[in-house]
Amino acid sequence: MSTDLRGEKQLRRRRRIWSYTAMAALAAFFLFPLVFMFVSSLKPDGQILSDVSSVRAFLPVGDISLDNYTGVFDRVPVARFMFNSVLVTVLVVGLGLIVNSMAGFALSRLKWRGRGLVLALVIATLIVPFETIAVPMVYWVSKLPTLVWEDGLLKYDFGWLNSYHVQIVPFIANAFSIFLFTQYFSTIPKSLDEAARIDGAGWFTIYRRIIVPLAGPAFATVAILTFLPAWNQYLWPLMVVQQEELRPVMVGMQYFFQLNTAWGEVMAYTSLITLPVLVVFLSFQRAFVSSVAASGVKG
Repeated sequence: MSTDLRGEKQLRRRRRIWSYTAMAALAAFFLFPLVFMFVSSLKPDGQILSDVSSVRAFLPVGDISLDNYTGVFDRVPVARFMFNSVLVTVLVVGLGLIVNSMAGFALSRLKWRGRGLVLALVIATLIVPFETIAVPMVYWVSKLPTLVWEDGLLKYDFGWLNSYHVQIVPFIANAFSIFLFTQYFSTIPKSLDEAARIDGAGWFTIYRRIIVPLAGPAFATVAILTFLPAWNQYLWPLMVVQQEELRPVMVGMQYFFQLNTAWGEVMAYTSLITLPVLVVFLSFQRAFVSSVAASGVKG
């Protein structure tokens, strides 16, 4: 009997070893582009091109230095671009979590006529590519009223072009985020709402004190899924922002391809703008997986 148990334990151990080995190999495969990017950011252009056909492309060997990073700061206003992207991304994510979670709460917890139709229309907007509505959006934002500060006076004007809010407001409400919140909130027992209503709580109190604390994984997932497109915006800022001091980091990529391409500086710049994405994802990965398992599968 003991021999059989020992054999089963050994079999499980071998299976676990093979499983971890396979996962490690798969992770290494997907990490190769990142490793190549970070390592190449430390090499001069000539060495990058000569090492690209060998395993040396993934190893920090040869003429290693931080010259490419100093060159990046000399060529483009990296600090300004980073500030713009952080500002736009934080506001899009923060305001989006509030607006989309409230919409999801109304669609999943409240009873009102036409709720199913509204949810269907929200989901239907997911099939419309952004590129098809980008040009009409540029026209409309150029006609919207705004307040501008000129000569110490607050004046009324038209046009949102060349501003921060033109990069923020159109992306606060998000159909997929509303759908994900709706699905996740539907998994929370509605008996909690009934108990809170009996105690005299209003719907906003139920949302703020009951639903939000129980929906941490959903908020983390939406934060990640909103952060990525907000940080990676390129087409929209390129169309609506012409002033350099208002441009985000992705638009700054075009500065490196205007004349002779400096591949080392390109790798250094992409390394700088990739680090925030990695930090955010690694910080919220557990909640992300938990939310997908809870809302995506059940939904």
